[in-house]
Amino acid sequence: MAANGKPDDDGDRHDKPKNAAHSPAWADGLKQLYDTVVDEPIPNSFKDLLAQLDASDGEYGASGSGGEA
Repeated sequence: MAANGKPDDDGDRHDKPKNAAHSPAWADGLKQLYDTVVDEPIPNSFKDLLAQLDASDGEYGASGSGGEA
């Protein structure tokens, strides 16, 4: 604590955002992994499933009998 009764700069450490220059060493690897996953194409089986869900949504969505209360 400083002589004026306020906490030293060390006490405010948790309130300040971390900038990229002080990021941990593993952060770059994690970001690189995330970027590769985001850039992966959607598998055809998943696209087929989404198409089936879209088709079934059209059947139940218009009539309101989709089981919702």
